Amino acid sequence: MIRHLPNFLTCCNLICGCLGIVFLLENRGVPAAYFVWAAGIFDYFDGFVARLLKVSSPIGKELDSLADVVSFGVLPALVMYKLIGEHTTSEALPYIAFSIAAFSALRLAIFNIDETQTDSFKGLNTPANTLFITSLPLLPASFGWLYQPWLLVTITLVFSLLLVSRIEIFALKFKNFTWADNKLRFTFLLLAVVLLALFQITAIPFIILLYIGLSLGAKAFSK
Repeated sequence: MIRHLPNFLTCCNLICGCLGIVFLLENRGVPAAYFVWAAGIFDYFDGFVARLLKVSSPIGKELDSLADVVSFGVLPALVMYKLIGEHTTSEALPYIAFSIAAFSALRLAIFNIDETQTDSFKGLNTPANTLFITSLPLLPASFGWLYQPWLLVTITLVFSLLLVSRIEIFALKFKNFTWADNKLRFTFLLLAVVLLALFQITAIPFIILLYIGLSLGAKAFSK
């Protein structure tokens, strides 16, 4: 049974995504972001446990991607769909949000066959994209200007393209804990903790923007 533990955790990721979709569609009082956070925890530990127990398998890899399509593809697309729909009179405009689901699926498929994405990602990873999208409804009323339809559509299209871009994004994977090998990761984590301490959950979208910005900056300075 131990060898099936990683797949069990992956299925928990999938269930979290399904529950998030149900709660979102039924307008219950639990933000979709909470289910994304839970799914992200399961998504991290399924791979960690598989490596720890040395039970990684092709089935586990495919199952992980299928679960991620739901939790980190369909769920954020629906969050954006509802956001746009609540702030526009257009019946067609909200459907642009489903580009998030399509590009997330494409990004996961590319990742599965790209053997070079071990220490870093090419394109924004789906959990980071989902954290950004689903945290937007958690922002305080002072950010009401963000909910203009044209801006929400712009965010949708830009982040969809980031998913399949070839921009190098550093991964939060530690082979060791030396400063020399992990200064970018340590810097990001330190700044993220500071932002969370100051602004709590409203800091999440800005942490994701920081993540992207540091990745772009590191790439620029390395040239």
